[in-house]
Amino acid sequence: MTQIEFAKAIYISNGYIAELECEHRRVNDRIIHLIALTFGANEKWLKSGEGEMFYRTPGEKLQRMVSLFNELPPNFQDYAMQQIEQLLSVTSGKPVRNPE
Repeated sequence: MTQIEFAKAIYISNGYIAELECEHRRVNDRIIHLIALTFGANEKWLKSGEGEMFYRTPGEKLQRMVSLFNELPPNFQDYAMQQIEQLLSVTSGKPVRNPE
């Protein structure tokens, strides 16, 4: 992956990546979070080198997703659920039933 591709993948500028590489900027928690979300990397590993580099099992991804979901305000949780339901509908071709 090129520097430009990496920057686009995590929605930051190529110049910002270049400054990180040249150590003119420090990697902050926001960048680590973006990398983790985009590439399925373990934030703990990115920060300290501890644990596995990537989440290896669906259970680990689910645990991460639930943790992030719980950090959202209730109205954003509702929005996230709607988006997931729409994705399922698009990929399956079937409408998703809302249990409420």
